[in-house]
Amino acid sequence: MPTRILPAVGDADAVRSLVSLLSQLPDAEPVSPVTDSTQLVDTLARLAAESVDELPEVVVVHERIGPVPALELVREVALRFPAVGVILVTTDASPGLFSAAMDSGARGLITFPLAYDDLATRVQAVAQWSAGVRRHLGGSTDVFTGPGGTVVTVSGAKGGVGTTLTAIQLALAAQASGRTTALCDLDLQTGDVASYLDVQFRRSVVDLAAITDISPRILAEAVFRHDTGVDLLLAPADGERGEEVTDRAARHIVGALRARYEVVVVDCGAQLSGAGAAAVETADTALLVTTPDVVAVRGAKRTVRMWDRLQIRKAEETTVVVNRHSRATEIQPALIQKITGTALAATAVPAHFKELQAAVDSGRLHALDPKGPVRQALWALAGELGLAAPAEGGQRRRARGGDRGSAGLRRRKE
Repeated sequence: MPTRILPAVGDADAVRSLVSLLSQLPDAEPVSPVTDSTQLVDTLARLAAESVDELPEVVVVHERIGPVPALELVREVALRFPAVGVILVTTDASPGLFSAAMDSGARGLITFPLAYDDLATRVQAVAQWSAGVRRHLGGSTDVFTGPGGTVVTVSGAKGGVGTTLTAIQLALAAQASGRTTALCDLDLQTGDVASYLDVQFRRSVVDLAAITDISPRILAEAVFRHDTGVDLLLAPADGERGEEVTDRAARHIVGALRARYEVVVVDCGAQLSGAGAAAVETADTALLVTTPDVVAVRGAKRTVRMWDRLQIRKAEETTVVVNRHSRATEIQPALIQKITGTALAATAVPAHFKELQAAVDSGRLHALDPKGPVRQALWALAGELGLAAPAEGGQRRRARGGDRGSAGLRRRKE
């Protein structure tokens, strides 16, 4: 059986050199190269969703791949797709880099200029290793084989638009639908998940920041199991400690959560940090919450443009959720979609603070009235995103009707 090899190379000259040599290897089947880290992870996730056998046996990662640094990308691929062997191609043959590559999960390292014999030997060894892992995975249903759980980030166009409310209710809806769910608070300086759920805690996300190999036991010690069944990984009580959670640490933490839970909801707040940017970049779905007023919509547009400039997320890959919607407002969801250039959630959340006030003040946001319009809308949003079963949200949303561009125009007037 031919060895499928997926090159991940951002440099055009390196692509030509690498693909030319790979095509000469015996029993090798190079596939179309990918040019950045996002494209690589998306490609592997799509293939893994079909079957672990659809994944390439070998992935070759060039040191200048971006926007995620090569070693961090190697670690993410090794964690999410353990049946894939990763080879790092670099100009640095130092023992330090070799050790760092192995610690990140690489199965081999090849230096420039590329030599046919070296490449052939390393690819063959990694392909044999991958085949052995797949035989092992095929005989046990207890071994993690897929791309992991679904990660949804929730960010705010500005403070006070309902970001944490949305994140909490999405997590609750997913858990109620029977999915194992974690809610991670990456609003590191001003996170309010613990306050909204009236939680007293000792451990926080900071306790995982310096750990490069987060085992299930270590993760279990850091999370707080809420009465609802949702596991909480909370922001630090001392906001200044949030600086300890770097973008690299955030990728490791989100990756560990993804491997352990079916649904991971991440509250990123309204301020962009390195940790929040890493979470948004690696998320399956990135939500941006706004309210239908000029200041918030400008904030949403500013955030979308910043994400695009920093190569965190493209506008069309971001989904805007309109909170406090009313037919009486001049700015309607379709206009917000046009201004921001994003996708638009078909479910808009109505303006009904009376439903929320008592729950917010008592720290019992998990105890909203199931018949309340805000709670119903947010759980319908969870159904729309595939986080909850259709019975929890999808059928209700369809009953209200509407496509992405005009759903908000047909909501009942509050």
